[in-house]
Amino acid sequence: MQDLPLTLYRAAWVLPVCADPIRNGAVLVGTDGRIATVGPATAIEPPESAQVIDLGEAALLPGLVNVHAHPELAMFRGALEDLSFRDWILRLVGAKRAALTDADFHAAARWTMVEALRSGITTLAATESSGASAAALCEAGLRGVVYQEVFGPDPSQVDDSMAGLRAAVDCLRAWECDRVTIGISPHAPYTVSDELFRAVGEYAVAERLPMAVHVAESTIEHQLVQAGEGDFAPGLRARGIATPPRGRTTVEMLDRLGVLRARPLLIHCVLLDGDDIRRVSDTGSAVAHCPVANARLGHGLAPYPEMIAQNVRVGLGTDSVGSNNRLDLLEEARIASILHRARLAQSDLLRPADLLRLCTIDGARALGLDGTIGTLEPEKDADLCAISLAAPHVRPVHDPLAAIFHAARGCDVVMTMVQGRVLYRDGRLATLDPAALEPVMEDAAARLREAMR
Repeated sequence: MQDLPLTLYRAAWVLPVCADPIRNGAVLVGTDGRIATVGPATAIEPPESAQVIDLGEAALLPGLVNVHAHPELAMFRGALEDLSFRDWILRLVGAKRAALTDADFHAAARWTMVEALRSGITTLAATESSGASAAALCEAGLRGVVYQEVFGPDPSQVDDSMAGLRAAVDCLRAWECDRVTIGISPHAPYTVSDELFRAVGEYAVAERLPMAVHVAESTIEHQLVQAGEGDFAPGLRARGIATPPRGRTTVEMLDRLGVLRARPLLIHCVLLDGDDIRRVSDTGSAVAHCPVANARLGHGLAPYPEMIAQNVRVGLGTDSVGSNNRLDLLEEARIASILHRARLAQSDLLRPADLLRLCTIDGARALGLDGTIGTLEPEKDADLCAISLAAPHVRPVHDPLAAIFHAARGCDVVMTMVQGRVLYRDGRLATLDPAALEPVMEDAAARLREAMR
């Protein structure tokens, strides 16, 4: 990485996460893109060679970590409303096949990176079939993990599915760098056979590949796994695929098949019982909590407090804009707090300090990146975001954390930085051009509308 100018960033508030908020704080970012010093602005005397940037009435904090998204699906925002889960999936898959091209997915991934940069997200975990986010992350300058999806509900497909997965991973490895990691994702129990789950798990362990799986998301998934019934079963049987009972729960099934040996990121985990939570904790697996998408699709709410009580690593994810409509982790955190308080009738669950951790260091831990990012500490990479506290809908500010998570929005982000490089500042992007992407996105959306008529 090319040397950067030594820079001192000052702000009304600095939120280290690993320490108390600092009023009138500062962060010194070295020429190597790492954090050099954090503290009160009056206590940090910048070297003569340093440039000083005053962010004013803003909070400076670690960049936000979104542990689950589908960047390739950006053109589906608002296109899949008020559907049952089965119909949502069928319309999504049908429209993708009928109307979209690889070029569309690559544009959509870049469009998602624009949205991420503008909302303070510096790390993005992308789960997708196209792998388009690998190039998009590199081009945008963002950090992330790209989980290449694999499908195959028919046990006879295992060899072909694995061959395709290995070939896709080999191609994507060209994009790997210190910011971008390639992983794999056996999609879900309704699209992956036991035999394929077992083969992908062995591949992940042997090659030390990060893994993500959609798990315990819906009632109809549970019905398929436990009894071989439910809305997914008739479609599978119509294709000549047997649907025997596969396990007491999805988590129990994955544990039996050896998938949890890979310590995967388990996406959703809405329907977990106590035994499931213990299995997730004991195996060191992590969870991507996506409260807005799960609520909008009518699935329910994952037992986040119960998972935390069992020391499960949990990060926050937005899921795709086809199920959420927004890539706003501040909003995701606020709604998570409200939903869990409502579920348990408890007014102090997920306090603002907890939400700060959930969006930063907890997400970094879920992705295995906590040694590099997630807190403002010397020697960690300078992945930062700054959130304005000046807007009328934010002020007055009694507590900066409450202001950020219960009043501010993603659009209040004024700066996003990765490894000390400013990628977004005051409405301007350094790496991507939304105007060039917009015509492609509009054309893809028009073809989608036609295909879904």
